[in-house]
Amino acid sequence: MPTPFQISDEVAAALAAGDPIVALESTIISHGLPRPRNHEAAIEFETILRDAGVTPATIAVLDGVPQIGLSAEGVRRIAEEDLAKASVRDLPIIAAAGSSAATTVAATSHLAALAGIRVFATGGLGGVHRGANESFDESADLSTLAVTNITVVSAGVKSVLDIAATLERLETLSVPVVGFGTKIFPSFWLRESAYTLDWSVDTAAQVAAVMQSQDDLGHGQGIVLANPIPLEQQWDPTEHDRVLSLALAEADAAGVTGKAVTPFLLLKIVELSGGRSLEVNLDLARNNVRVAAQVALAWSALNRG
Repeated sequence: MPTPFQISDEVAAALAAGDPIVALESTIISHGLPRPRNHEAAIEFETILRDAGVTPATIAVLDGVPQIGLSAEGVRRIAEEDLAKASVRDLPIIAAAGSSAATTVAATSHLAALAGIRVFATGGLGGVHRGANESFDESADLSTLAVTNITVVSAGVKSVLDIAATLERLETLSVPVVGFGTKIFPSFWLRESAYTLDWSVDTAAQVAAVMQSQDDLGHGQGIVLANPIPLEQQWDPTEHDRVLSLALAEADAAGVTGKAVTPFLLLKIVELSGGRSLEVNLDLARNNVRVAAQVALAWSALNRG
């Protein structure tokens, strides 16, 4: 039977040698950033990893085939083509139809783990949406991490989500949430939220040790490494709160409900912030990629040792 996905030669060689690898999602490129900044960012994220001695594995579905590691042409396609957004449930349908799609955190985690990749860098994790007690709107990122053995480096979740409910859900699903140099859960554009964490680590070697213990104890869940944006790069908290309040008020006034709320809020926040939110988004994504590189190097060294 042929494999249901294609691994690039570069990633396959790194896997065979036990070299460090970091998975990167494609949705942040295709749906999260404007053109042509998105193409520049995709290249930059991969370059940060290569400069650190880590193999990048950007993941997407192209012409029905999940790709673990994109060529330069593949990176161009996810940046320039109008692609669907695929979560885990969508992968078999898109593959059977021979279509192309960018992968979400959930789908990227699933495919990376199938290929044997253990570290994944993203911007922000999906979570429980505001008003989910009525809409039942919860990201598949959470349920996927409950059954997927991968470490996700994330700047927390966006403040438009219900952070408290997201943390409660992760606890229920037995997904460890570990702060990287912090005991306070970050809220994407900001270093901090109102919620503290039970556990934190200070080094990538400690993260690798947690990953090893997770394996030794037979846990199949992922790990969320909550990595706050550097202080000098975070959005001004006062401005953030002002813009978020205005965006929430406009959503209420427009009668936006259910799953349409978060996309509406994110677009409105970009508009109301004059693009500032996008710049912070890029800064935190770069920071997550750098930390993921450190973790991948530590994981590779631990396994070789």
